[in-house]
Amino acid sequence: MAHIIFWEKPGCSGNRKQKEILQASGHTLEVRDLLTEKWSAARLCEFFGARPVREWFNPTHPQIKAGQFNPAAISAAEALDLMIRQPLYIVRPLLQVDNECLAGFDVAQVHNWIGLKLEAVGERDPKNCPCVVSTGEAG
Repeated sequence: MAHIIFWEKPGCSGNRKQKEILQASGHTLEVRDLLTEKWSAARLCEFFGARPVREWFNPTHPQIKAGQFNPAAISAAEALDLMIRQPLYIVRPLLQVDNECLAGFDVAQVHNWIGLKLEAVGERDPKNCPCVVSTGEAG
């Protein structure tokens, strides 16, 4: 099983469920605060890899949910600058095992990466905060 550094927004119920799934799968966690970490553009890029910029963003951020901000309309450099100044824009959680990093909690991706006991996942997709309906739109 893996030892995971897990960056979360403290108090986030989605992050709580994700941590429960990881621990039920036998992984150990070192939990860190996403909002107080001193991020750099280079460090954040380690988590995002080749994913499109729009996938770097937290879909439950109030401005994104309200349609006031379109993550697909800015460059990678602009996105990183914004996330360094306002970490609530960063998709959660950020995960690190050894030197490998991942952003977000796509069950299949996390399972293929480190393994999950899929019975621990439950019915609600843990990728998103409970305030986002299953269609991906703000709820």
